[in-house]
Amino acid sequence: MPVLFEVSDLVFAYPRRPPVLSGASMTLAAGERLAITGPNGAGKSTLMQVLVGLLRPQAGRVVAFGAERREEADFHEVRRRAGYVFQDPDDQLFCPTVAEDVAFGPLNLGRSRAEALAVVDRVLGDLGLSDFRDRVTHKLSGGEKRLVSLACVLAMDPDVLLLDEPSNALDEETTARMVEILCGLPLAMVIVSHDAHFRRKMATRSLRLDKGALAPYEPACRHAGAADRA
Repeated sequence: MPVLFEVSDLVFAYPRRPPVLSGASMTLAAGERLAITGPNGAGKSTLMQVLVGLLRPQAGRVVAFGAERREEADFHEVRRRAGYVFQDPDDQLFCPTVAEDVAFGPLNLGRSRAEALAVVDRVLGDLGLSDFRDRVTHKLSGGEKRLVSLACVLAMDPDVLLLDEPSNALDEETTARMVEILCGLPLAMVIVSHDAHFRRKMATRSLRLDKGALAPYEPACRHAGAADRA
């Protein structure tokens, strides 16, 4: 399978603070749903922002979609092809209505208004959110905002989804709906999540970010199960 992202030996530190990434390396292949876990403050969101060039590492290499990315211009294609769903949906939703928020990306890509509205109808329909079309965005619940944030990203027809705590503060029903939607998408994903239950349902592979580095991760219960079978 083609490798969509490959980052190696990343080092990143915020000003006057010790590095949060110190030698972090990972790959994402087409079709993978890669989950990343780790302690609070370990640098998981930082890593996601490095992948799309919102933050620049002090050292290391970022290769995305077959090309090394160094300068701001290098990341324009990356941001178009990698849909980043922020941890806080209020950072992503800023238009008066759901339809306007979902149409914003296609319009910025040069689609006509009619084309953008057709995308809105298609994406909301695919996600079972057609009834949300004309709702006022800031009046949505937290879970509804998360679903609409996902719709905004999918309206850009990305090749990869980068999801930062997508199940955070969702109730059980909305979490199940999110899992069903995501598992039905033919997209590679990087999923940052503290939610072990969500990761088990979603991930094809898991890594843990701790002390600045990434390593393969298996829950302790899996190790215990393997020992029991041995």
